[in-house]
Amino acid sequence: MRSVPPVVLVHGSWHGSWCWSPVTEHLAGLGVPAVAVDMDGHGLKGPSPRSRWSRPFDPAVFVAEPSPVAAVTTSSAAATLIDQLRRIGNGRPCVLVAHSMGGAVATMVAEKAPELVSELVYLSAFAPVSGKPVAYYFGLPENAGQPVSALLVGDPAVSGALRLDTGDADRHRAIRDVFYNDVDDATAAAAISLLTPDGPVGIPGETFTVTAERYGAVPHTYLVCLQDKAFPVALQRRFITEIDAVSAKPTTVLELDTSHSPFLSQPAELARVIASVHRDR
Repeated sequence: MRSVPPVVLVHGSWHGSWCWSPVTEHLAGLGVPAVAVDMDGHGLKGPSPRSRWSRPFDPAVFVAEPSPVAAVTTSSAAATLIDQLRRIGNGRPCVLVAHSMGGAVATMVAEKAPELVSELVYLSAFAPVSGKPVAYYFGLPENAGQPVSALLVGDPAVSGALRLDTGDADRHRAIRDVFYNDVDDATAAAAISLLTPDGPVGIPGETFTVTAERYGAVPHTYLVCLQDKAFPVALQRRFITEIDAVSAKPTTVLELDTSHSPFLSQPAELARVIASVHRDR
């Protein structure tokens, strides 16, 4: 078993390792060792603003309160993930699967510690390899019309976070439509209740560079989600083009006919695809 590379699953903003649970079950059934981890500022590493729990709830205080995860950056999250890969891999490089904003962290990891990554799999994920931060891509034509910004409350410059108010039931329909439009009602409702309110602005805001010698030497796969409302297909395909510009080999591109969250809507199919990449390693 020591020769078998583990799969390490990294979530996106506001999510946690919990969102991969259905996929890890299917991967286990396929004989693929897999571990889902929490990014810095999320899941068990993501404390909420105190005002989130205050009663009576004051929305004005909530939107302005400084985030307890405001200090998290791509660099700090990547350092944590590198430690996790060393521990999980125990001398073996891992297949690293990153979703959405987790792609930024995984990209830096592949540059800083390419020896720890046997394959980098992007799932509708940011891959800021052009020397521009993730935030740069928010304003591009390929991202026009995306509805995620309308879900946010408050000013990120004040709070230090991209903040969601999941306690507002009136917002649940919009959150579901953006992230979980092909997920069953019960699972979507449970997922919304588990979301961390704050996505640290230091992750999309940090600029870093990658090199052909390090990042570019790592094999890449990009899973395009064709029905994704949160992350337009045009933007996904732009990242593929930019990855290819700094990589030794072309990116393997596979398509999923899903929303932004195939780990909840089609976990068996997503596990099958990840397993196929894993076998190739």
